[in-house]
Amino acid sequence: MEDILKTKGRIFDIQRYSIHDGDGIRTIVFLKGCVLRCRWCCNPESQEYDIQTMLVEGKPKVIGRDVTVEEVMQTVEKDRDYYRRSGGGLTLSGGESLCQPKFAKALLMAAKAKGITTAMESMGCAPYEVIDSILPYLDTYLMDIKHIDPIKHKEFTGKSNELMLENARKIAASGQTRLVIRVPVIPGFNDTPEEIKGIAQFADKLPGVKKIHLLPYHRLGQDKYDGLGREYLMKDVLPPEPEHMNMLKKVVEQVSRLTCQIGG
Repeated sequence: MEDILKTKGRIFDIQRYSIHDGDGIRTIVFLKGCVLRCRWCCNPESQEYDIQTMLVEGKPKVIGRDVTVEEVMQTVEKDRDYYRRSGGGLTLSGGESLCQPKFAKALLMAAKAKGITTAMESMGCAPYEVIDSILPYLDTYLMDIKHIDPIKHKEFTGKSNELMLENARKIAASGQTRLVIRVPVIPGFNDTPEEIKGIAQFADKLPGVKKIHLLPYHRLGQDKYDGLGREYLMKDVLPPEPEHMNMLKKVVEQVSRLTCQIGG
C-alpha cells in the first residue's frame, strides 16, 4: 500500500462538494492529458500533459502540478462524512484518466482501501488491457459515447471511435463495474433524433447498462481558449434549447429500455 501512495501523477484541479459525475457528493480529481481534441471541450487546459500557463482574468496561472496519491487522498478523505451520508465518493476526470493509467489505478486502489466508492469519467480510449486492470477498483464507469459514425467522430474529435465502442462492449460484458453511458449533445455534431437514436440503440445492447445521460452542450469553457491563445471553434454554436433536449430524451425512451436523464 505504501508504494501505491507514493505513485506520482499530474493533475490540474481537485473539486470538492460536487453533485455531478457520479452519485452523491463527490470529490473530483482532474488528471492532465487527453488523446482527443473535441471541438467543444470545456477543459482545454486538460488536453496537454505538459504543465502550461493560462491567462485567467488577465493574470497568468500555472495549470498542472505533480502530486502523489497520498497527497490527493489527504484532500479526498476530508469529506468522508459527506460520502457516507450521500452515497458519494471519489471521481476521476480530465482530460482522459486512462492517459495516466498507473496513477489512475493507484488512486482508485487507495480510495477502495479506505472504503470510499469510486467512479471514473472516461472515453475509454486506451488498450482494453489497461482498462481491465482498473475495473476491479472502479464502482462506476461513466463512459462518453459521442457518436456512432467513425468518420464524423474523427472529424470533430481528432480520432475515430472503433476502439471506444469495442471497449464499451468489453466493459459491459465483464460485469466488473456499473457502466453508465453519457452523451454530450453537441449541435451540428450529434443532436439529431437519428444520431441520438443510434447511440441509444447501441447502449441498450450493452449487457447490464441501465442508464444514459444526455449532457447539453454549454460554452462555459470558452474563455479558457483565449487564455491559452487558442481559437474556440464553437463560438457560433448555441446551446440546445430545453425543448430540444426533452425531445431527444423521448427518442431514447422510445427506442430503448434505458433510464434517460438530462445532465449528469
